[in-house]
Amino acid sequence: MVFRKPPDGGWGWVIVVVSFFTQFLCYGSPLAVGVLYLEWLDAFGEGKGKTAWVGSLANGIGLLASPVCSVCVSSFGARPVAIFSGFMVAGGLMMSSFAPNIYFLYVSYGIVVGLGCGLLYTATVTITCQYFDKRRGLALGLISTGSSVGLFIYAALQRELIELYGLDGCLLIVGALSLNILACGSLMRPLESSSSPPPEKTCVDKVPDQYFAYHEKEKTAEENISILEKGYIDEKCVNNVPDCKQESILNKNVLSSINVNEKDTYKKKVVEQTNFCKQLAKRKWQLYLTYWKETMVLFKNKVFSALFVAILLFDIGGFPPSLLMEDVARSANISEDDYYMPLISIIGIMTTVGKLILGILADFKWVNTLYLYVTTLLMTGVALFAIPFAKSYLTLAMLSGILGFLTGNWSIFPYVTTKTVGIEKLTHAYGILMFFAGLGNSLGPPIVGWFYDWTQEYNTAFYFSGFCVLLGGFLLLLAALPCWNACTNQSSKLPPNTYSYKVASNA
Repeated sequence: MVFRKPPDGGWGWVIVVVSFFTQFLCYGSPLAVGVLYLEWLDAFGEGKGKTAWVGSLANGIGLLASPVCSVCVSSFGARPVAIFSGFMVAGGLMMSSFAPNIYFLYVSYGIVVGLGCGLLYTATVTITCQYFDKRRGLALGLISTGSSVGLFIYAALQRELIELYGLDGCLLIVGALSLNILACGSLMRPLESSSSPPPEKTCVDKVPDQYFAYHEKEKTAEENISILEKGYIDEKCVNNVPDCKQESILNKNVLSSINVNEKDTYKKKVVEQTNFCKQLAKRKWQLYLTYWKETMVLFKNKVFSALFVAILLFDIGGFPPSLLMEDVARSANISEDDYYMPLISIIGIMTTVGKLILGILADFKWVNTLYLYVTTLLMTGVALFAIPFAKSYLTLAMLSGILGFLTGNWSIFPYVTTKTVGIEKLTHAYGILMFFAGLGNSLGPPIVGWFYDWTQEYNTAFYFSGFCVLLGGFLLLLAALPCWNACTNQSSKLPPNTYSYKVASNA
């Protein structure tokens, strides 16, 4: 299938709208899972660490499975994957309403819903990039706000549904709303040219055709020879009966020699095809070796190594507030009458604001995006240290807004990755970093919950979270300092096709 040039408009704006609503519908409940987390604690009576696994899996499994999601979208297209994933998200949410225990939720809500969200995210980003080139940044920015808006609305919506219909009714209604993803996915028309000629077959595709063509020729030759043989023998037998047996024996000898030659030719063909398969397997193995060599080259870049540690520690420490902030307020004995807005909703709306403002700042030439990212990490660590001292709704709301704004640094993370490794290695490096981000998302909330189970208070847990984020920020800052780059450049040269951040940012 040959794709046309991205139109940067037209039907592409429909793609932006449906991708926005797709992320809104699929990520609304998993990101606002903190409201459901309180209900699951009361319903199943399990520990906070064990219960936190449900929300952490739902948010982390999509990032962990990002290579599989990319392969699915590349193989089947964005539209089929979006429709299939819509059934996964809706089905997982509805199945969760019948969960008899917390382990059932690990599968229905954590894995099924989480994997469906990962597939939908990959599908929306892929189809948007196909339709936009010059305005790609604007289009991706618009669709990425869908998840933040979903967090803002679903936090209040799920709380209201639980009061009206209970936990089971809430999950059923939210699952039914997710079925609208099917309508959005059906509008993701692939950008392709129907009038373009079909592409030529590759060597691998031609192998079966060549074999079958040869086989048919071989079969046809044998049939023709048998027909001629039969007609010739019949004629001889009619005219001259004594010579019939001699002619038949002679023709059988000739045919046997022909069959031997045909078998030798067939064996040669089989040997050729076997050698071809061996060469193909060898080339595939070389591709895998090349992939791992490029990965090792990336980790020789000190800034990239520090960035991978920073994103892992940031997600371990920075993600739990969006899941556990409601329980933090309840543990601080804050009355529900003081609630003007769910804390998770505040995090969601400020995340949207943070994505926009930090993304705009990153476009200024005088702003070093790596130092801007490090600043957000350090400020996040300080805000996490302040959570144990918040004893009122107002202070928790302020800290939620600050943490939500700083979490918007996801919008500048691709900039940082590009400046670190170069544009030609962005896809490879970004996939590795997203895997570790998903690992941090999956581990962060359970670790904080386990700390509470051990100490029966959140103070130690958030001190640990703040320490993790500050450690990642300081390591990244140390690796990015110009004096450090100068020392490393004098001692050793960077591997080919990798860059220090200072050189890349000046370029």
